[in-house]
Amino acid sequence: MAKPLGFEKPLGMRDILPDSLAKQRHLERSLRQCIERWGYEEISTPSLEYYDTVGAASATLTDRMFRLLDKQGHTVVLRPDMTAPIARVVSSLYKDVPLPLRLFYQANVFRAQEKEAGRNAEFFQTGIELIGDASVDADAEAIALAVFCLRAAGVETFRIAIGHVDFVDGLLEEWFEDESIRNQFRQYLVERDFVGFRQLLSTLDIDPAAKERLEALLRLRGGKGKIDEARSLTENGKARRAVETIASLWEALEAYGVTDDLLLDFNLIINLNYYTGVVFEGYAADLGSPLLGGGRYDHLLAQFGRPAHATGFAIKMDRLLMVTPVMDGPPATRILLCYTEDQRTEALAEAQLLREDGLVVVTRLVKNQAEAATFQGEAYSKVICLTKQEE
Repeated sequence: MAKPLGFEKPLGMRDILPDSLAKQRHLERSLRQCIERWGYEEISTPSLEYYDTVGAASATLTDRMFRLLDKQGHTVVLRPDMTAPIARVVSSLYKDVPLPLRLFYQANVFRAQEKEAGRNAEFFQTGIELIGDASVDADAEAIALAVFCLRAAGVETFRIAIGHVDFVDGLLEEWFEDESIRNQFRQYLVERDFVGFRQLLSTLDIDPAAKERLEALLRLRGGKGKIDEARSLTENGKARRAVETIASLWEALEAYGVTDDLLLDFNLIINLNYYTGVVFEGYAADLGSPLLGGGRYDHLLAQFGRPAHATGFAIKMDRLLMVTPVMDGPPATRILLCYTEDQRTEALAEAQLLREDGLVVVTRLVKNQAEAATFQGEAYSKVICLTKQEE
């Protein structure tokens, strides 16, 4: 017999209690104000999308989507991300709107989790999409805005790592014709498994110079000086072009004055198939997982019939909550206004006047003044009593 569910929630779902939700809303307001000042406009899309369109175009693996059938027999999914739905809107409702477009969102997304994973299946994101601009300055804008967002949220110590998918691909293509071997190396880099990368390298019978270059790839993480080191590892071709893109990007980021919060990571790979150029991830002190992720995705819009270059990022709000300080400022003034039945009209009118002055007022019906006095020790700044005169 199945165990009664009682107070259990579906796997990966969670309740957000008032204190945590108040902090989340505070952070969302701070991020919204920051993003809007850069000219981005907020967009909202449905929680349910068709699998054959948005689901198939998403970077999320199919087995991590929540899928169900609607009454017409169509397969729909709870949106696994916001980028694909926005691409759908830009290619349909905005098909005649000139590019570039600057859009942002604050929304919940859904990704199914394995029982042992212990992760949220529903989580909140704040993100931006800059659509229709292929320039390196567009990549710089997205990265600089990510820096200013984390500053606005109050994250004290963070770094955003920047890479380019073509650097790793180009370097591997210079030395390996076998696609399966290249994919193994890529997967180790996605998982940040440098031990596995080195072990695979040690088993291959290749030129010692190639081994030395691939070993050096793992050390290409740091400041501006890593650009020249990366150049020294490449021949002319895809990898070299990626290095020159990063060099131009760094110059643009220097103009924004944000490079102290950045580092270059030439072995950074976020997704094997989705991103097409510059990629980046944000990390905060004492947080083992990325706080934000983003990059250039120039192929997605074509799947919806409107080819366009695009870049963007998403901030994971649950992780942002973990690395931001408690909200500053004194707690809101909370007043408890007690009243007896014969004073109801006067009390409720008084409560509304106080609320219009910006105060938080809770009202409570009591039998007499003695009962009202019992609430003096509760979490209120002030207790007001409007009670009948006792004989």
